[in-house]
Amino acid sequence: MIDLHTHSSASDGELSPSDLIGHGVKNGLKALALTDHDTVAGIAEARARAAELGLDFVAGVEIEIDFDPGEFHLLGLGLDERNPELLRALAELADARASRNEQIVELFHREGISIDLEEIGFLAGTQSIGRPHIAEALVRKGLVRGRQEAFDKYLGKGRPFYLPKDCLALEVALRLIRVAGGLAVVAHPYSLFIGKPKLAALMDEWKTMGVAGIEAYHPAAKLGQCRILERMARQRGFLVTAGSDFHDLKKPECGIGRSAGGLAIDDSYYEELVCFLSGSAV
Repeated sequence: MIDLHTHSSASDGELSPSDLIGHGVKNGLKALALTDHDTVAGIAEARARAAELGLDFVAGVEIEIDFDPGEFHLLGLGLDERNPELLRALAELADARASRNEQIVELFHREGISIDLEEIGFLAGTQSIGRPHIAEALVRKGLVRGRQEAFDKYLGKGRPFYLPKDCLALEVALRLIRVAGGLAVVAHPYSLFIGKPKLAALMDEWKTMGVAGIEAYHPAAKLGQCRILERMARQRGFLVTAGSDFHDLKKPECGIGRSAGGLAIDDSYYEELVCFLSGSAV
């Protein structure tokens, strides 16, 4: 088993980078990619722990791309997290996120709902605060029963306290991943909320732009849908990846090392990634 899409407490995951690696090893993983949202802060810790436990480790990141109507997330896999240009861009995104968090909290205060960013950061155990952490604060205050309800009622697109996030243009994100030596993979394409003809046209465009792969297998999609994505990707010569999008221990459908349909992720996807990174599949 392997997993090419996971998150730690360096962004919005529950487990620290070290504990994430330990959890992966405990569950029989051979290889794991850490792909935190807009940050590479957890990579050094995760890599060190992976080396201790004999787990193959892939340094990664997940960057949100400016796109409508849905959400466009781009994975960068096998990159050098120390690349100065990448770090500058991620720092700018972090500053924009902090400003957005302050504005969201102010909107809540105007409606008489008291939440505190410092308290949220302390409880989350990370400086990379995002909407999931604000949602958790609303759960703790008893205003909602769970994070999803917080998004449905307050924080999701079109809801009263939603503010758009500063995102990168696809061209910019592709260049950052390329200069850092990584491969760009479109994550969970069904979150784009577009039909198959539009997706096919975009895939053709992405190929010419330098996108290397498609995350065909993701637990939010049905197995049949994922197989369609894999077929479309392979017809165009894309790398095909699979991941759990693991964030925490509360979602068994997103168990580490498992993707669509709860199936274990075969290590062939990791072997294919290694071939692409080495250039032997290009």
